[in-house]
Amino acid sequence: MAALEESLLNILEDLNHDEFKTFKWFLKREKPRIPVSKLENADRTDTVDLMVQTYYTNTQSVTVRVLQKMKKNDLVKELLKDILVSKDMPAAEPTLRPTAKLEPLSADPANSPSSPPRRGPKSIDQCRRKLKVKLKLKFECVFEGIDKEGLPKTLLNQIYTELYITEGGATEVNQEHEVRQIETASRNPHRPPTTITCTDIFKGPPDRHQPIRTVLTKGVAGIGKTVLTQKFSLDWAEDKANQDIHFIFPFTFRELNVLKQKKFSLVELVHRFFKETKEAGIRIFEDHQVVFILDGLDECRPPLDFNNTQILTDVTESSSVDVLLMNLIRGNLLPSARLWITTRPAAANQIPAQCRGMVTEVRGFTDPQKEEYFRKRFTDEEQTNTIISHIKTSRSVHIMCHIPVFCWITANVLEDVLKTTEGGELPKTLTEMYIHFLVVQAKLKNVKYNERSGTDSPWSPETRKMIESLGKLAFEQLKKGNLIFYESDLTECGIDISSASVYSGVFTGVFVEERGGYQDQRFCFIHLSVQEFVAALHVHQTFINTGDNLLSEEQTTSQRSGSAQTQFYQTAVDQALQSPNGHLDLFLRFLLGLSLQTNQRLLHGLMKQTGSSSETNQETAEYIKKKLNDKLSVEKSINLFHCLNELEDRSLVDQIQQYLRDGSLYRSGPSPAQWSALVFMLLSSDKDLDEFDLNKYHGSEEALLNLLPVVKASNKAVLTVYGLSQRGFEGLSSVLRSQSSSLRHLDLSTNNLEDSGLKILSDGLRSPDCKLETLRLSICNLSERSCEGLSSVLRSQSCSLTHLELNNMDLKDSGQKILSDGLRSPDCKLETLRWRICNLSERSCEGLSSGLRSQYSSLTLLDLDNMDLKDSGLKILSDGLRSPDCKLETLRLSGCLITEEGCSSLVSTLQSNPSHLRLLDLSYNHPGASGQELCALVEDPHWTLDTVRLEPSGVRWLKPGLRKYFCELTLDPNTANEKLKLSENNKKVEGVEEVQSYPDHQDRFEGLPQLMCSTGLTGRCYWEVQWSGEVWIAVTYRGIRRKGKSEDCGFGFNDQSWSLWCYEGICGVSHNNKYTDVPRSSFSDTVSVYVDCPAGSVSFYRVCSDKLIHIYTFKTTFTDPLFAGFTLHGSGSTVSLCDV
Repeated sequence: MAALEESLLNILEDLNHDEFKTFKWFLKREKPRIPVSKLENADRTDTVDLMVQTYYTNTQSVTVRVLQKMKKNDLVKELLKDILVSKDMPAAEPTLRPTAKLEPLSADPANSPSSPPRRGPKSIDQCRRKLKVKLKLKFECVFEGIDKEGLPKTLLNQIYTELYITEGGATEVNQEHEVRQIETASRNPHRPPTTITCTDIFKGPPDRHQPIRTVLTKGVAGIGKTVLTQKFSLDWAEDKANQDIHFIFPFTFRELNVLKQKKFSLVELVHRFFKETKEAGIRIFEDHQVVFILDGLDECRPPLDFNNTQILTDVTESSSVDVLLMNLIRGNLLPSARLWITTRPAAANQIPAQCRGMVTEVRGFTDPQKEEYFRKRFTDEEQTNTIISHIKTSRSVHIMCHIPVFCWITANVLEDVLKTTEGGELPKTLTEMYIHFLVVQAKLKNVKYNERSGTDSPWSPETRKMIESLGKLAFEQLKKGNLIFYESDLTECGIDISSASVYSGVFTGVFVEERGGYQDQRFCFIHLSVQEFVAALHVHQTFINTGDNLLSEEQTTSQRSGSAQTQFYQTAVDQALQSPNGHLDLFLRFLLGLSLQTNQRLLHGLMKQTGSSSETNQETAEYIKKKLNDKLSVEKSINLFHCLNELEDRSLVDQIQQYLRDGSLYRSGPSPAQWSALVFMLLSSDKDLDEFDLNKYHGSEEALLNLLPVVKASNKAVLTVYGLSQRGFEGLSSVLRSQSSSLRHLDLSTNNLEDSGLKILSDGLRSPDCKLETLRLSICNLSERSCEGLSSVLRSQSCSLTHLELNNMDLKDSGQKILSDGLRSPDCKLETLRWRICNLSERSCEGLSSGLRSQYSSLTLLDLDNMDLKDSGLKILSDGLRSPDCKLETLRLSGCLITEEGCSSLVSTLQSNPSHLRLLDLSYNHPGASGQELCALVEDPHWTLDTVRLEPSGVRWLKPGLRKYFCELTLDPNTANEKLKLSENNKKVEGVEEVQSYPDHQDRFEGLPQLMCSTGLTGRCYWEVQWSGEVWIAVTYRGIRRKGKSEDCGFGFNDQSWSLWCYEGICGVSHNNKYTDVPRSSFSDTVSVYVDCPAGSVSFYRVCSDKLIHIYTFKTTFTDPLFAGFTLHGSGSTVSLCDV
């Protein structure tokens, strides 16, 4: 970089005054932009510094581009003369930070060894070309699943399917089984984080200007991390991407493990694996761009210990490999080098936080990428469509196909089954899939190595012996958590190294031998799930053949009962549940799947038939259901449901589905197992969990606490729960604090949160792991005291809230003042604030105005509908709009008691400063002539104002509160049931015993004591009702059924109506046959109804001494005009429409 800076300064010195000015003129248009204020007065040395700080690795290409625009090609040649530049360097793409300048050893003995002379670009280019040839030969061909000499291979570029890689991701230790992690990831397709392509792995996000030294990429086993690094290296070797990198050195921890007893310097380690650099005499790294790839951190033995290691800074000093690696990662060795480290999630936290430049996660294939893989894999379109269609019908198989290796397994199995079983049933469960996979591999072995027919039994004595040995190895190493096996591991299981090589040579799809640079032998199964399946097969066969239970414990559980075979499966269930990290979860699924006679028949010739009865399977299923009634983690519960699926027992899920269909879920009093079944059903659904509405199930705290895993997995949650206790609030707060939570939008409207509940929630909202963007707290019985907690949330540096709603609450001016402190914070990211009907006066506008004037304000939408702000409040607010720091684009002041005087001040403000305002809503006010002046601004091209809403307008809208929307209603006698009697000019109705004499009419309610008002409601409407007895006060569409006594006719018991039930001081609400109790409060025999049709809301209030006390609000979208309606139960019940 020093050489580049000097060359750049020389170039600028060659420019005269006008040319230098032109250079800076072009330069200020480059991206990222150098601030004009800094560039304007910069001299030549300042300009060089600014360019290096801004463009860093891109400085050279930006300089070339600017000089070319100036037609200074001679200076371009001069700049490039002494600096190595890739001929394929992209002109505008951001490039990697220069990481290492390679200096070869000189053959001249006169040169000091401590300061060897540099070789020219030609020598380095030759080394680079040789390295590219080596990497291309190494990575251009792959054999999916394994890499074995002599087997047919495929071009990587031919079969490579772009993987789903996301930026970000926790590095906390995840205790879930990796397959469970894939299942979790499959539920979160909405709002994906920033995605990254393979070639851009070192490219930081747009808002990040600092170069990234170390990328840590995590992903479960088989997800494609290694292939990703191979593709990155191959693209570089084939001159397709990242040509600003001079050298890529890919290492795997599997290779490095075998060197753990030896000592090397970093230069010697590179020379050992990449002889090209040794042959070129390269041993000093300073300026050139070098990338080290360290693949498979989780396989490092022993794990790296960053807390206890010596410090190395000299690349020629020898030490153990782990010490070299830790110093390389820390930046003590080669701080200019780039590192790409891959790992399974469990080992990600080994790398200290300060050493992680960026964390990325490989999530495997998205659904479209799965299809792309199978379409590349098969040429027969009909066969491909059949396979893709089948995968979608099996949820567990579809989820596993997020893993590329499993796609390969599935492709092998389904291709074979389609060929060999005409019209046969394709495997649906994981156990079936893996049984077929083992059969396919055994067939291949027989055909290729034993010269047998593909129709012969695949289970020769040699094959059975191999599977027995591999099964023992798989199980013993699974218990230890090992995926990679060395000679010592094989010896423990009675397998000599030569036998293992034979197994890997003939059972290539199951067991793999790998060799490092010096042919060091390592073995593994092609995927963790294959190891778990073979282990389960071994444990099952051992028990069936000998009666030995390899899972037996010294202590037995008293809950176990039944035959020895039943207790064998029960032991497996208990051991899987006791595992702290779930490492036996998939093993248990396979073991139980192998208990089915249908699966045992598929392994006829290998596996002794147990003759296990359906009674044994049923006893095992019942044992699992008992366990589901215990307090288990979500992960363990869900795995047990997968186990029930393997046993073909879906009774719990079927039961829950029936409850949901007939609406009896809550009435049935669900058991813990049934709640778990509902969670499993919702989380396993192929529907995107974009929005979860608790009221579809039941709005109780019990329901919320049991369904928190669904809330956590959802993008948006609508939670209306009355009577939440501290336990409920803490449960919600824990979801907000969770790193793995997908929740981005939370609607807690119409909840009795109170200040104490919000205080607990605020703790979650302030968590650095909370990613919530939208919070709706309308009608939550909060006072001004709650504003302190909300204000502290907005001031929190980690807060992600951009949208906040605080409608229909008694926050008062004092609460607003406290909240405004949060709005002015430099950490506040709020863009939308809705603050309707919150008992604020014009005095509250001072705090809002100061928030708009703040240079940190991000507010673009402010909604203050139905606040009695008056003209004085609008004048104060206009001061904020006048500020150059105000970014407001939408301002809603509908129904705010504003007259021509207030509008006139607003016109003056907008004329003096056009601002950003695009939409202004002043409906339900009395703007007078000033309204026309505002409309004129819309036509003026100098103003950004696009829309001004003034209608309806007039003096009648200047009444305080909701009563301004009062509408005169009249009961419609043509709708009245014959047991209802009207009086007082159709303003009152009473339930009576005697039948009334009404003429026949198609609108009349025949079976239920109901009637409607005659006037259709649109816009905003308000009315008050005095009642006695037992009544339902409702709004309804005209199209509600009138004949009969079914729920289709009753107000609140269908999707046509919304209703409030009142009886002796008790209230409840109902819509579409979903009834919710409303907490008791002060009794009132007068109820008011406020309907805002455009906003889609129906609100009910108690009227107490002219004060409105909120009862409940329905939120929906209205498609037709509404009508007021009433149901009166029993003789003597009355309803009277009040005058206001």
